[in-house]
Amino acid sequence: MSLGRTWSVVLTGLVGDIVEVEADLSNQIPGFSIIGLADKAIGEAQQRVHNACANSDLPLPRRHVTVNLSPANLPKRGSALDVAVAIAAVATEAPLDRQSLAETVHLGELGLDGRLRPVVGVLPAVVAAARAGFRRVIVPHGNLPEAELVEGIEVRGAISLRDVARAHGLDVPDVVTEPVPAPVTGSGEAEDTPDLADVIGQSDAVEALIVAAAGGHHLLMSGPPGAGKTMLARRLPGLLPDLDDPTALQVASIRSLAGLPVTTLQRRPPFEAPHHTASAVALVGGGSRVLQPGAIARASGGVLFLDEAGEFSGHALDALRQPLESGRIEIHRVGFRAVLPARFQLVVATNPCPCGNYGVPGGACACPSLAIRRYLGRLSGPLIDRIDIELGLQRVSATQGVLPGVTSAAARERVADARERARRRLTETPWTTNGEVDGSWLRSGPLRLEPQTTRPLDDALHRGALTLRGYDRVLRVAWTLADLAARNRPESADIGGALFLKRGTSSC
Repeated sequence: MSLGRTWSVVLTGLVGDIVEVEADLSNQIPGFSIIGLADKAIGEAQQRVHNACANSDLPLPRRHVTVNLSPANLPKRGSALDVAVAIAAVATEAPLDRQSLAETVHLGELGLDGRLRPVVGVLPAVVAAARAGFRRVIVPHGNLPEAELVEGIEVRGAISLRDVARAHGLDVPDVVTEPVPAPVTGSGEAEDTPDLADVIGQSDAVEALIVAAAGGHHLLMSGPPGAGKTMLARRLPGLLPDLDDPTALQVASIRSLAGLPVTTLQRRPPFEAPHHTASAVALVGGGSRVLQPGAIARASGGVLFLDEAGEFSGHALDALRQPLESGRIEIHRVGFRAVLPARFQLVVATNPCPCGNYGVPGGACACPSLAIRRYLGRLSGPLIDRIDIELGLQRVSATQGVLPGVTSAAARERVADARERARRRLTETPWTTNGEVDGSWLRSGPLRLEPQTTRPLDDALHRGALTLRGYDRVLRVAWTLADLAARNRPESADIGGALFLKRGTSSC
């Protein structure tokens, strides 16, 4: 039998599709052809495969080799199919263990010398193979640490094509070869999160930050330079609970897809702070052929911090609106549609005007009124309506006599207790935090509050001071305030406190 068959994976976002790789010989003019909706990178694989096999003492048959990538209607992109194509082609004549080939998924790019080069997205590809029921996967040696994070499947790291052939029972010379290292594109370790106790004289702001952490609420901070907006935002991840196993694996998969190093499952929530020059595509993600996750997807499970929000383009900021509502991003390109997770906490920081001194006691603002309106107008009404807490800050006026601030450890304990109360209350629902709860369920479900409790909210809605979306967000914050106070249901004071947080507080 001249047919060689094995398996690989192609990715569309985080979704991996299993691809059957078949190689067959024919009596046509000697050559090598790949069929099955392959892109240019895969089409060029024939030369890489030919040279890699020749330099690995695994010469290809001197006949016409046809490689079919099935399903034929699924577009295939990238070079991660090289190893599967090569080993299927070798199996057309070489006595490889066909049962072993049929049970193994192969991932990796080939160098001309036969070494396996690391590729991006190995972690989600191995996850897809494990979910499809495969028992073993072979990956480049440089991708081995991240591939081993997936449980329930045997992972082998191969340095060269010889190692792959040897894994399937072929007797080939064992040549000592240096592995191709994974490219270093950034730190694989999470940065240390600074302590909340470093914040001086902003007790209202610290309490609002704890409320945001406890309920998973979005936060807007407005104030002059030096008021501590960035300082507060960078301490939010330290207040959040550690990631559970599925979320940690999802965060690691997104990092892998983005080409960032992954060696362990990080339990600390991610923190993304894109520069204000970032475009809408940089936030959302995209790419013409290979999908690159944007800052929104990389922040999923953690915090997305937009500093100097007034300097972002209005188009980039408005791109946040749909992910904030749905918790996911749909990217449509010619030839593919990808869905990426977008469950993040948004923290927005902005100055009151371009110079930062508008309305600041003792400050002199030289900005024209039109420039101030244009600057603040970057944050559109629909975007602000999706933010739960609006926090006004002023600069700290004194440091002497200020009591030590709340530590991150103490705040984290309060947040954990409040989240546990919410989790127990929402056990029979698809939600786990107050920030996720559907507004109509809060208004008319089993936890509906009494009319006398929600009267301030109803009055604000009647006056037009709140939209119905804003009404729901105030309700969510009120439940979080009740959880922090260990109350079973929100009281009028919680509704008032939530309205105060929604309309903006001022800490002087």
